[in-house]
Parts: sequence; C-alpha cells; structure tokens
Amino acid sequence: MVALTLAGAGCGRNRRPPGPSPPATTASGAAPAGFAVPVLTRTAGFRHASIQNGVAAIRRLGRRHGFAVDDTADAARIGPGLARYRAAVFLSTTGDLLDPGQQAALERYLHSGDGWVGVHGAADAEYDWPWYGGLVGAWFRRHPAVQRTTVLPASGAAALAGKLPRRWERSDEWYDFRADPRGQVRVLATVAESTYTGGGMGADHPIAWCQEYEGGRSWYSAMGHTSESFQDPRFLAHLLAGIRYAAGQTAARCNPGS
Repeated sequence: MVALTLAGAGCGRNRRPPGPSPPATTASGAAPAGFAVPVLTRTAGFRHASIQNGVAAIRRLGRRHGFAVDDTADAARIGPGLARYRAAVFLSTTGDLLDPGQQAALERYLHSGDGWVGVHGAADAEYDWPWYGGLVGAWFRRHPAVQRTTVLPASGAAALAGKLPRRWERSDEWYDFRADPRGQVRVLATVAESTYTGGGMGADHPIAWCQEYEGGRSWYSAMGHTSESFQDPRFLAHLLAGIRYAAGQTAARCNPGS
C-alpha cells in the first residue's frame, strides 16, 4: 500500500486552473503523465475480500492509461491534500467513514469541480450524511446471493460506461437500493431482474450511473463485489470509463436527460 501524502494546498473553489493536476509518484517511482487519483479502501462495516484485487487492478489501469494511483485505508488522508488529485475513488468503502472535517473537505473538493468514483460497497456507507447519499445517487438496501445475470448497458453511453456488449452476461452481487436514482442521474446500465432470483426493484433496476453533482462529477457502479471482476477486461473498461469521466477527461455529459 502506498501512503498518501495529502498535506498541502487548500481546497478553495479557485485553488487551480482547469486541467490535469501534477501526477503523484507510483510505487515503482514512476510519475505517469496526466492526472492522479487516490483510492480510499477504509471500511467501518463489512470488508470485501475483493478490495486488494481492486487496488491492484486500478494500479494496472493507471500504468496502461497514464494516471497515477495512491491507495490508503486512512480516512484522515481525506483533507486539504485532495487538491492534488482530479478524482477520488471510494473502493467498496462501508460504514461511517469520515469525521465532520473530512466530510467538509470532500464537499469542498466536489464544489471545486473535481470528481468522485464509487465502486460497489461505496453505496453502503455514511447513512447519516445526506450529502453523501446525494453524491452516490442511492444507498444500498439489500442483495441476494452472488449469481450470473444479464446487464443491459444504456445506448449511447460507451464513453461513460465502457464499450460493453448489448447484453453483458456476468456474475456479481446485485444490489437493491433504497430508492430508484433514475431521474436524478444518468443511468448507464441496468440489470435484468428476470435473469436472476432475489431482485427487488422491478423491471427498471439501475446498476451503474453518473451525474454532475454540486459543481463536480460523480460516477457509481454497484458491480465489483467479486475478486474475479477485477480480472474481467469488460469490467475494467467500465471502471476506466468512470475514472476518466470523474477526472474530467471525458467530454460526455451526465445530466439525467443526456
């Protein structure tokens, strides 16, 4: 694990001009051109066994696609030093993650025009913080057993969801949410409840989405429970699309009507 060094510049609204931030140094000592992302892996609830696989996969994506990756389980790293990053990744983070000061820092970060990526368990967190619920788009409610089913990517969303087949067959843990986010977010993919057992949201079951949120960008995918997900080229293309969008590297818009 690479310890984040997040001390430094403040998170004011005008802290830097548009464009990529200076790259962070990777574990190998290299400094890829482009942007940098921190990956938070803190859990105060259930801890997914796939987290370390996810960190390794995001590092590989960074090496291949020109962005630097720092990972940490220390929520205290969420603070003023976020200014050096373009998108914060919450990788299956669960429970009460951040104290009030850290929450305020994340809010300022989005207000300043930066981005956030949530993967799977990131929707199972911070239930007493309404701003975070809005950032994610919907909180987790329940899930059935891991099983194979069909994901239906939205048409015209390849730049935001990755280039995926029209019917994407895969195994994962399929979340139901406390509310349907459609109408508040741009839905990038749904899961077909008719192809598995135990779903509770009905015919329209969003499973990945994005939105422009309070001056910044938010992208969330409920997939990624299994370690095998992070060896799946299609899932990695999906995750890469989310990181690029949140980091401001994609021109596509995430308005609900887009």
